[in-house]
Amino acid sequence: VQLVESGGGLVQSGGSLRLSCVGSGFTFSRFTMRWYRQAPGKECELVAGISSGGGSTNYADAVKGRFTISRDDAKNAVYLQMSSLKPEDTGVYYCRTIVIRERWGRGTQVTVSS
Repeated sequence: VQLVESGGGLVQSGGSLRLSCVGSGFTFSRFTMRWYRQAPGKECELVAGISSGGGSTNYADAVKGRFTISRDDAKNAVYLQMSSLKPEDTGVYYCRTIVIRERWGRGTQVTVSS
């Protein structure tokens, strides 16, 4: 099982980024996928989740209305569209799922400058 994130970078406050996570080694479509982030000096927190099939999504209060999670099972990919970015969105963003046990990607850095 492997998860590989991409799409992070440096962006100005108010800007947008789209993160991608591609999974392999498991039947991607069958599993709930989640995005987490860890800001410097803070604990890792759930950002958004999407159910298998994409029929259900959930978001942290801090990102509701600004972030959108989606998935493309044909590409074994989950996305996080981030808009109206704020400096407090800065952190390493991780993709996570549970296949027998927790599986995490290595993360992608997002830096939002003020």
